[in-house]
Amino acid sequence: MAILTRTQIIKAPVGEVFGTVVDGGNFAGWNPTIRSSRRLNEGEIGEGTRFEWDLRGFGKVVQELREFDRNKQVRIVPHIKMLSGGHRFRFTPQGDATRIDHELEMTPKGPFRLFAPIMGMIGRKNLRDTANALQIHLEKR
Repeated sequence: MAILTRTQIIKAPVGEVFGTVVDGGNFAGWNPTIRSSRRLNEGEIGEGTRFEWDLRGFGKVVQELREFDRNKQVRIVPHIKMLSGGHRFRFTPQGDATRIDHELEMTPKGPFRLFAPIMGMIGRKNLRDTANALQIHLEKR
């Protein structure tokens, strides 16, 4: 599957936006694609931090932070047998605002490759919903 992209500008400083994105244990509080979320390990959030999300359409999935570069980039990688990929966020300060460039990759594996067109539709909707919810959550503060 191709990588789905989206760019948005959020009226919040980059540190606040990045901090919200890497705090996967609290995603269910603002992200409509996630029914529940919790952190699985302790310590400072960084490379390798893991979370469990109850994702609409997928159930409980462990997620891991990769490519962690504070206030610049992070990739959230799902640990799921039927799917590879992840959601990469790139952050660029724009004065008092933050530009986020999203890259979402959802590549079905094995027999689930037959569902690639459906995964594309789900991916586009989830990316749109997540980006919109993140903006609303951060700009209402």
